[in-house]
Amino acid sequence: MKAIKIFGIRVDDIDFDYAVKKIEGFLEGDRLETIYTPNPEIIMKAREDENLKRILDEGSLVTADGIGVIYASKIKKKPLKERVTGYDMSMKMLEIANEKGYSLYLLGGKEGVAKSAKENIESDYPNIQVLGTHNGYFKGVQSGDKDHEDELKIIEEINELKPSIIFVGLGFPKQELFIDGNKDRMDAKIIIGNGGVMDILAGITNRAPKIWQDLGLEWLYRLIKNPSRLKRQLILPKFMLEVIFKKDVVQ
Repeated sequence: MKAIKIFGIRVDDIDFDYAVKKIEGFLEGDRLETIYTPNPEIIMKAREDENLKRILDEGSLVTADGIGVIYASKIKKKPLKERVTGYDMSMKMLEIANEKGYSLYLLGGKEGVAKSAKENIESDYPNIQVLGTHNGYFKGVQSGDKDHEDELKIIEEINELKPSIIFVGLGFPKQELFIDGNKDRMDAKIIIGNGGVMDILAGITNRAPKIWQDLGLEWLYRLIKNPSRLKRQLILPKFMLEVIFKKDVVQ
């Protein structure tokens, strides 16, 4: 599997179909595989944090979630095949799980969000068992409290339930820190850090309409819907300016 590096951060050069084949293989494997989906914001933060950079580099699958990552690869003449989002992969996992009877654990979101997502998933995908849920408000490695009793209870529950797939919606970098800190002691097949997917599954937020996605303006749609994201979105022009004017940022 080929990959490029943007600001030193690995991004796999794959299309969605290949990602699906990898996911299917992971589900038939005998170990827990990790999936990360960096966007420009994540890449800009990870390049300044060696631990986060290592976490992403060690992922089983690391795909370009943000359209800015695709633009950067094209500008520097190392074009990635296409954008492969955490949302699209998560929804495909649900389809596969429904078809083949795989199970799921939901971790993240405000109180009640994971439970609402569970109800909606089980309604839309009747062959999926959502074995357990937990909100995102607990102490653990992601909060600087590794092996806190909250974290250990969640790990114990996951290992008792043995879900095939774990969705972790804690937001970056908490979800990546949690996954990396616990990947070697969880009994499952796939774990993915998928941010706001839990809110979408719960019916709290909606994904941008397809026309916005096709135009590469999903970030703008989210900003319009939630202006409080403005401070976070300011990283995008900085990312693109550095890509354009600096050498060797994409290798």
